[in-house]
Amino acid sequence: MAALKSSPPSMRASSPEFESPPLILPSPGKLAFVNVRGDNAVRLERWRRRRRFGLFCGPAVNLRFSPSIKSVNDYASVSVAVNDKNVLVCVCNFDANDALVIHFGMSGKNVHQLYAIGKSTNITWHKSSVEKLDRQELLKQKGCAIWITGLSGSGKSTLACALSRGLHSRGKLSYVLDGDNIRHGLNSDLSFQAEDRAENIRRIGEVAKLFADSGIICIASLISPYRIDRDACRSLLPEGDFIEVYLDVPLEVCESRDPKGLYKLARAGKIKGFTGIDDPYEPPLKCEIVLQQKGKDVLPLCEMVETVISYLEEKGFLQA
Repeated sequence: MAALKSSPPSMRASSPEFESPPLILPSPGKLAFVNVRGDNAVRLERWRRRRRFGLFCGPAVNLRFSPSIKSVNDYASVSVAVNDKNVLVCVCNFDANDALVIHFGMSGKNVHQLYAIGKSTNITWHKSSVEKLDRQELLKQKGCAIWITGLSGSGKSTLACALSRGLHSRGKLSYVLDGDNIRHGLNSDLSFQAEDRAENIRRIGEVAKLFADSGIICIASLISPYRIDRDACRSLLPEGDFIEVYLDVPLEVCESRDPKGLYKLARAGKIKGFTGIDDPYEPPLKCEIVLQQKGKDVLPLCEMVETVISYLEEKGFLQA
């Protein structure tokens, strides 16, 4: 079979922004990999916003795209019938260096797709005979992730525990992923430097996704100061299953509470990069629920819990 060019029509090898050697298709059952890298960040970002990628092997039939890519870590698979016996499989995603990675492989009519996700290669997804809908029917509820964000001292953990208790009293199963608690185990290897904070949120997002898929109402409670990290977690779940709850409490109120004494240490310069003091907090722009405290008027905890539970009832999460 002829060589497969590694550049789609708008990314030809003649373009100075993209270059990659031609790919020779392997024998059936084998995989080959090719990277299409670009130095033109503007053009590459435009490709990412399009969320779609095309094949460029000439005439093809039965071209099928998977759901479009929604985040940097997502992938889309494309299958093209080459002849009666073989199918060309293509998987596209962006790597950590913002490079478009395209993976090709050949297989028989029953396509067995192998993926390269992050640093994991030659992996496949095993479908379970018990799916999310089955688990939700068993639990009589729908899984979701409630993401409580706000400054330190805003009351995130208090709300999360009270919300879990409120759901429990209604016969609904939930689980709290508290930012500090997770650092006692799963994320104990992470510091509070920028890269580790992002990884801390990514891991919790992935765990929340698993809980939601199991049919459980997952309540994640952590500062998560940057929008890009929260949005990345949102993209992991189906639309509507990520419920962002913003505890909008003024900094001076949070600092006056200072339940852990961290603001005092930050003001004294003993803690660097503390959110709200010498590191920014980016409030959500389009969150599902805002619980706002004006001045020193504290919202009753039971009222905040009822607000969230009412939202869950309205959106149908408290029944299968």
